[in-house]
Amino acid sequence: MEIDRSLIGRWGPETRMRVEAGKIREFARAVKDDNPIYRDAERCLAPPTFLMTVAHWTDGAGARPGVRVDLHRLLHGEQEFEYLRPIRPGDELTARTRTKDVFEKVGKRGGKMTFIVAETEFRDRQGEVVAYARATTIQTEGAVSG
Repeated sequence: MEIDRSLIGRWGPETRMRVEAGKIREFARAVKDDNPIYRDAERCLAPPTFLMTVAHWTDGAGARPGVRVDLHRLLHGEQEFEYLRPIRPGDELTARTRTKDVFEKVGKRGGKMTFIVAETEFRDRQGEVVAYARATTIQTEGAVSG
């Protein structure tokens, strides 16, 4: 693993994402959420975890400057969404991601664990922040024993 700690807090490149009613319906169906609001043409809004689809708008390369991880030793630790307003069809969002924090803890079975906290900021066409997505990933030092 390689983490350039001098780049913590630096934003990666921007990605643009168009929110479409059909994609909201598909996402709701995929996560088995049958709330009718996701199909309502006039009141439609995006489900709580819909912003994860930003991954379909980028190849992921360079999203977080200075972070290189070993995918074989990576765990998903936590996911959090903070909405400042609802996301609706027709929204065009600009997303950018940064590494917000990096810290270590000693694991009981797999050695040192490195926690990497990422934050993605979503802005609307007017440049207003509409949401944040935060994710914590954990890279283990070695294979888990026992």
